[in-house]
Amino acid sequence: MTNRSLLTLTVAAVFALSACKVSQPGSVESGVMKEVKKNITVGGKDDQNPAPDNQAAINEGKEHFGHHCQICHGLDGQNTGVPFATQMSPPVADLKSGDIQAYTDGQLHWILVNGINPSGMPAWKGILEDDEMWKIVRYIRHLPDKGSLGTPEVFKEEAEEHKQMESGGTPQHHHRPAGSKPESKH
Repeated sequence: MTNRSLLTLTVAAVFALSACKVSQPGSVESGVMKEVKKNITVGGKDDQNPAPDNQAAINEGKEHFGHHCQICHGLDGQNTGVPFATQMSPPVADLKSGDIQAYTDGQLHWILVNGINPSGMPAWKGILEDDEMWKIVRYIRHLPDKGSLGTPEVFKEEAEEHKQMESGGTPQHHHRPAGSKPESKH
């Protein structure tokens, strides 16, 4: 039996034994899934990043990350201020962790292009340009210190609304149609 067949059989057994309950994965499940993702599922291992490793590319990657990724990964890529990050199954990845940084640039790009099913990581193919995804990879390689960029604005507003509700006030909802600009407050 090949290593790949043995690994596939092990993964199937883990899923079969855990399919009847919903809970945080144990260390065995997590370890097996990490190896499956890194060595079998995630492609692009040998793909080279064509975006230059310079501050301009990193800054552009940071901007794209802020538009598309911060809702789940926080502004710093380390889930700062994202209230549901640890509640997801699997939890939202801390992009500065050793597990994520161990992926090659090509693998990180592949994840951006294809997503990771069945996790909450979406595929960005057809939404982001290839160059934008490669620059996001550059930003992921140069993430700032945890917490240094604060909480994403959407979660600050939510926390303020909950605080108002708990103190007996009426929350001020600021829902706008997608693509509209906020009203000026004079």
